[in-house]
Amino acid sequence: MNQKLREKLNAALTVGIICVILLAFTAADFLREDRLFSPQENRLLAAKPELTRSSVLDGSFMKDYENYVTDQFVGRDKWISIKTGTDVLLQKKEINGVYLGRDDYLIEQHLNADYPGELVEQKLELLEKLTERWDAKVMLVPTADNIYPERLPACAEAFDQRVLLAAVAERVGEERLINVYDELRRHGDEEIYYRTDHHWTSRGAYYGYQEWAASMGEIPRDFSVDTAKTVSEDFLGTLYSKVRLPIRPDRIEYFPQTEQTPVHIVYDLQKESGSYYEPSYLETKNQYGFFIDDNHAFVEIDTGHTNGRTLFLIKDSYANCMIPLLAFHYEKIYVVDLRYMNGKLFPFMESYEPESGMDVLVLYNCIHFLEEFRYW
Repeated sequence: MNQKLREKLNAALTVGIICVILLAFTAADFLREDRLFSPQENRLLAAKPELTRSSVLDGSFMKDYENYVTDQFVGRDKWISIKTGTDVLLQKKEINGVYLGRDDYLIEQHLNADYPGELVEQKLELLEKLTERWDAKVMLVPTADNIYPERLPACAEAFDQRVLLAAVAERVGEERLINVYDELRRHGDEEIYYRTDHHWTSRGAYYGYQEWAASMGEIPRDFSVDTAKTVSEDFLGTLYSKVRLPIRPDRIEYFPQTEQTPVHIVYDLQKESGSYYEPSYLETKNQYGFFIDDNHAFVEIDTGHTNGRTLFLIKDSYANCMIPLLAFHYEKIYVVDLRYMNGKLFPFMESYEPESGMDVLVLYNCIHFLEEFRYW
């Protein structure tokens, strides 16, 4: 057999093997049911988009289908691990939108191009309408890339959230903005954010709570961070799920003093609980769900305190570990997560407003505010 024929046969064999592998994966994708949720990433996975004339013409079908294939292909979790290992060998500093930071920190990447001025303006308009109607306070918590710049890889880009906070203060008034940026920076040598997850820790939320109290003219409860109780030492959060690297797990802590007063909580007008904490989540991938039973559209809390005060809290999941601290100052707390709520916000708030009025607090991290804050 001459050399040219051998090369042609080898090329044909290679193409044939690749085709067989692709056909096998395609057949497996067709036979396997789509997954609705990834416990590793703690998020809903993309569903197969509906093919319509309009979706084809505006290009949305191909974009949605690409997301669907990316989320649903066979062996996705294993392929992510393989890709991550390859990226580490190539000495990459960012994997799947996560910086490999110093001191074993995984830090979510936020690029300036992802948060253009028109997006900021859109959110500010919504926030201004809400604060004017309800005289609401606003706490936008910076993310770890802004508070831990020393832990970022060299030359890593990070969206400067101080600029956003300055724009918020100008639009809604400095008296309405509870700016926790400087306080968190002062504690930047502490574990105020999880190393493997995008949330702040109970310790970080406590420092945020102190700033809230100062802004409200309240006397904060004095919790020594040394009294925090550890309920888990094997928490691997959402950022770990994106990179799958061997890394030291996080601890989850809470303040046991928050359990001293009996509480009654109703989730989504159905599920009832007598605690701010749900230990069953500590046996799952989503251990942060330990706080306030994860996320719900609407939560009603009777705190057990009898001071006649009401708080209406509009929030993302950063608020979950801070709610037990706020509860010391209110008799009733209503909590809305706009990501899961249907219907108009203002009429809904009016239906729960007592005659004596209520405090309103908007509590998001800065990035989720830009990405998720919307209402009608």
